[in-house]
Amino acid sequence: MSERFDIQARAPGNPTKDQMRLMIRNLLTDRFKLAVHTEMHEAPVLAFVLAKPGKTGPQLQPHPSDALCQTSVELASAASPVPDMFSQKISGGFPAICNGILGIPPSVPGRSRLGGRNVTIGFMADMLSQRVDLGRPIVDATGLTGTFDFLLEFTPESKGPTPPGSNAAAEPEGPSFQQAVQDQLGLKLQPRKSSMEVIVLDHVEHPSEN
Repeated sequence: MSERFDIQARAPGNPTKDQMRLMIRNLLTDRFKLAVHTEMHEAPVLAFVLAKPGKTGPQLQPHPSDALCQTSVELASAASPVPDMFSQKISGGFPAICNGILGIPPSVPGRSRLGGRNVTIGFMADMLSQRVDLGRPIVDATGLTGTFDFLLEFTPESKGPTPPGSNAAAEPEGPSFQQAVQDQLGLKLQPRKSSMEVIVLDHVEHPSEN
C-alpha cells in the first residue's frame, strides 16, 4: 500500500481492451508473482433505485441507437497535451466521446461535473463509487437495461480545512452528490446489503529486475 511502481510495456498489433486486460494480468503474474482469487461476500452497499417508478431524471436519457459515437482518442503530445476530444461536447452538453465517464467543466467554480454517453447504469455505479467516497460501493438495482447518456453536477463534500495559501474557491452552494443524483438523474441511493464478488490477494512479491 505504500510502494509505487512504473510499468512500461508494449503490445504488438492492435489488441482489444479485453486482450489488453489479459496481457496486463499475465504481466503482473510474471513480474510480481501476483496470485488472487474471488469470493462472494455479503457487504453493505448503496443501491441505485428509481426515485419515481418508471421515470428517470432530466439528465439521464436512453442513448439513441443511431447516435454517432467516438470511442477512442489520439495519444497526447507535447503540442497537444490534452486530446481535444475530451473537451468536445454534443447537443445537451454531453461529452462527445462514448463508453466512459469524463470530468466536464462545471457551471460554478468549485463544483464537480461528470458526464458519460452509451454507458450502463451498472457502469455508472462502478465508476461513481471510485470517484465519490461514500463509504460503501454503489450497485445498480434500478432494473433499467440498455445504455444511457447522463450529466451530473454536485458540490463535493469537504474532507477538511482548506490548506493555507490554497487558491481553491470557497465551497459554492449547490446540491450534494446524493441530492444531485435524485434531482438530475431521478435515482436514489438506498442502503442495503448485497452479495458481492470480492478480489482476495493470495500472494505478491517485489517485481523481478528488468
